[in-house]
Amino acid sequence: MATTLLLLPPHALPLPPSPSSSSFGKRRPPFASLKLRACSSPPPPPPEPKVVVTREQGKNAKLIDALAKHSIHCLELPLIKHTQGPDANRLPALLNDAEFDWIVVTSPEAAAVFLEAWKAAGNPKVKIAVVGAGTASIFNEVLQFNGQTLEVAFSPSKATGKVLASELPKSTHKSCKVLYPASVKAGNEIEGGLSDRGFEVTRLNTYNTVPVQEVHPVLLKQALSAPVVAVASPSAIRAWANLIPESENWDNSVACIGETTASAAKGIGLKNVYYPTNPGLEGWVEIILEALIAQDQIDKALVS
Repeated sequence: MATTLLLLPPHALPLPPSPSSSSFGKRRPPFASLKLRACSSPPPPPPEPKVVVTREQGKNAKLIDALAKHSIHCLELPLIKHTQGPDANRLPALLNDAEFDWIVVTSPEAAAVFLEAWKAAGNPKVKIAVVGAGTASIFNEVLQFNGQTLEVAFSPSKATGKVLASELPKSTHKSCKVLYPASVKAGNEIEGGLSDRGFEVTRLNTYNTVPVQEVHPVLLKQALSAPVVAVASPSAIRAWANLIPESENWDNSVACIGETTASAAKGIGLKNVYYPTNPGLEGWVEIILEALIAQDQIDKALVS
């Protein structure tokens, strides 16, 4: 039987599908959807904070980094902010117009405000007395370049204003003038103690410390559940106490930077209060670690 071949003209032959229009070209690799699902998965939640750090916004980094070396996760909850004091504008002129035997500086913020005024006055020669290592550290960078005109010459045996006032060296052959740039909220302990010893004290209220106006409820809830709250000033501990709801039976630990803040914490009725013998970052970190251990023991005792 003969076979008949049907010949079609070339234009009638079906063309092979082009790669761009093939179904294979449109098909996604089998792992693409899996990859998409993996990318859309939510990240794991951060660890629960162990310590609440409460200094002004932007000034908690050193403490956070120091605690991170001990694998301690922090929650940053600024409780205070600093504003200009009523005497701030007088400070540069006074540094130019008068001579002082001592400039007494008792906090890092007071040091920062003083340095701005000192530079505005043209870097006059001054002799500084600081209350402790934390305050002294603010002057370190300036000392590298202007050590010939700014000298940190005294710190007391114990980092409190009372001890500073009792130990500040005084010339016996002449009146001794002291400039004390301070917070509006600072007490009269320093100028009172110095005046009683015969110093002539000029106090300028160069800055103020005020509580923050709003705290996000979610952050506050996290902070209330953290074992330790770290505070660096009486203003901060008062701000924290005002945030605690009346219905909250809060009795976790407070780690204070020094004795003055610890006294304020105890004065408003807080119980588990810790502070280092020597204020400063290193001592503060050590006392926070101690407070964490103690709070953990308290929590375990309550559960058992």
